Amino acid sequence: MPKFRAELTEHLPFPREQVFRLLSDHNRLGDLIGLPVKRIRDSDQADPNGTGSIRWIGIGPVGIEETIMTFEPDHLIEYTVTSFSAFRNHLGRIRLSETPDAFTRMHYTVDFDEVIPYSGPTLQAAMQRVLNRGVRRLREVLADTES
Repeated sequence: MPKFRAELTEHLPFPREQVFRLLSDHNRLGDLIGLPVKRIRDSDQADPNGTGSIRWIGIGPVGIEETIMTFEPDHLIEYTVTSFSAFRNHLGRIRLSETPDAFTRMHYTVDFDEVIPYSGPTLQAAMQRVLNRGVRRLREVLADTES
């Protein structure tokens, strides 16, 4: 079965801590991806959005559940889809690093296998659009935060 990947690398002119704070907040993530997002289970860590937390993305009963697998403040978030979906072996990874100019390099990947034969390329293209739209919105929200 083929593997699929959506990938995005961006240089963001904002401090890494500020970028991470926004990307890790389940309840604000919806502003970036254009869908309702709600944290439905808090993490046992100090940050309620940390490892083991669960978020619901969608409207009412139509959506997906994602569980945070790795949460390293200001560096790394990994998550997987833990409800029935069109994805199998899903892993989303957001890795942040500091650039020489003290800003942020974000490398975002989403890997998955298709469940429905031949649906992978369509899902991959849709996921890439979500990532591209999300990073544009991320820049806008971060710029508004600085104002």
